[in-house]
Amino acid sequence: MIFTPTPLAGAFVVELEPRRDERGFFARTWCRDEFARHGLNPDLVQCNVSYNRARHTLRGMHYQDAPHEECKLVRCTQGAILDVIVDLRPDAPTHRQWFGVELTADNRRALYVPAGFAHGFVTLTDHAEVFYQMSALYHPASARGVRWNDPAFGIAWPVTDPVLSDKDAAYPDYQP
Repeated sequence: MIFTPTPLAGAFVVELEPRRDERGFFARTWCRDEFARHGLNPDLVQCNVSYNRARHTLRGMHYQDAPHEECKLVRCTQGAILDVIVDLRPDAPTHRQWFGVELTADNRRALYVPAGFAHGFVTLTDHAEVFYQMSALYHPASARGVRWNDPAFGIAWPVTDPVLSDKDAAYPDYQP
């Protein structure tokens, strides 16, 4: 695996290192030891799938409060998404900054999202499916979110009128 740091400390784009032959390729998508060597949380306790029927579906911006913060490894297994993270760590030099990367079934990239970050994505195709590996169990009482278009972050989404859940549409502006 190839770990490329993003401009936000602790977040990485993770790419495959395929071993190719005439049949196709084989590549590792997860290795506890490699993640630990890069200083990333190697403890995964839950996996989730998000299927999104319509292009321009936006899910986010989600996170879990202490003591149930979570790290995520996010991969698009069908279609394409713009995956976005925002640094909510108050003492971080990149506090309130965002980073986005296109994840597709074809590019097979993943995004490692550290604890203390809000996460969301918008689908760029119909029938997009997203696979998450999580470091913490879902804890409903700790589930939080911030508004997808909060001016405090200035995220450059490729859509202005996304398909949103009522819950995601009602998140408040960020209050540090």
